[in-house]
Amino acid sequence: MSGHRLIVVEDDPELRALVTRGLEEEGFTVTAVGDGASAITAAHEAVDALVVDVGLPDADGRDVCQALRAQGIGAPVLFLTARDAVTDRLAGFSAGGDDYLTKPFHFDELVARLRALLRRAGADPVTTVGPLRLDPTTHAASAGDLEVALTPTEYRVLAALAARPGVVLRRRDLVRAAWPEGAIVHDNTLDQYVARLRRKLRALELELQISTTHGVGYRLG
Repeated sequence: MSGHRLIVVEDDPELRALVTRGLEEEGFTVTAVGDGASAITAAHEAVDALVVDVGLPDADGRDVCQALRAQGIGAPVLFLTARDAVTDRLAGFSAGGDDYLTKPFHFDELVARLRALLRRAGADPVTTVGPLRLDPTTHAASAGDLEVALTPTEYRVLAALAARPGVVLRRRDLVRAAWPEGAIVHDNTLDQYVARLRRKLRALELELQISTTHGVGYRLG
């Protein structure tokens, strides 16, 4: 993982410095900022992952994540927060986040989660199903001259379906493929991601659709 470029977004200067120093000692290249606006600006440079505090002085970290996704920035986002309610975690995933770590946390766990996200983001080969092409390096789906950006989680859900076209994948298998181990993912969270993917497939003007098998899961075909 040495050399991966990270952005740490944390308004507490002491914690920001500690996390930055620790990540640099682990071999990461770190840009550290203290607010959401600076994070969005920094993310326009090449970045492999972001660590984003939810409680920023100028914005909710989840809003920052949504803004990044809207601009086509698909790097994995790991949220840091003092709030541990299920609704908070769901809101983070719905905003396009990929993992969630509650304060106070062990630094080793932060590093382990980041490495897992980076492996997931870069391990998959290009996948094609008919005219649909999924590129893991850009987190993009394309068909002909049309292309749409996918968040890392959207990409993993669609890639899991595309790996077995025509086969109904159970909901639990899609969750295992798309979310970190131990993440609490409710049915409506997966449904929201599938709904977004359906809109993006329509934008590509594809006949391929994600269909629902009630009580079981989803199928691409």
